[in-house]
Amino acid sequence: MFQPFSDTLTTEEKYHQALLMIEGTLMGESNEIARLANISAVLATVLTDINWVGFYLADTNQKTLTLGPFQGLPACTRIAFNRGVCGAAAQTRTTQRIRDVHAFPGHIACDSQSASELVVPILINDLVYGVLDIDSPTRDRFQKAEQDFIEAVCAKMSHYFEKEKNGA
Repeated sequence: MFQPFSDTLTTEEKYHQALLMIEGTLMGESNEIARLANISAVLATVLTDINWVGFYLADTNQKTLTLGPFQGLPACTRIAFNRGVCGAAAQTRTTQRIRDVHAFPGHIACDSQSASELVVPILINDLVYGVLDIDSPTRDRFQKAEQDFIEAVCAKMSHYFEKEKNGA
């Protein structure tokens, strides 16, 4: 299996290298699908103990999310802003770090093996572009370090997408 990260690196060093790879993808590719596919692949490689990572993209009326590029088992294709963890992240525009998805009201079980979830919204010019969703089969898998890392990934994406949309 392709392994771009040395086993001798700390988690923090792997996250830093992954951010550099993601920034290179954002700068070096203009196709949205290609970018998102490679970002989800980088994240699937660097994050351990996960069973799904990918994007849900907001529709133009800002009421539903549609499945985008991902790594993992087939997933739900449409999620309303008022449903599940992804919908909560989109509706509130805040990160959702859920220790036990089975205790989350309205959780959508696309994969019954998922036990915890981290979802970070991606905003462009104050509109929800989509969310980055990560699932794990382990309860309480995501800690502050993963949240900070994924929020940094989404901030980089927002920055590059805003520059492009604003013609900078």
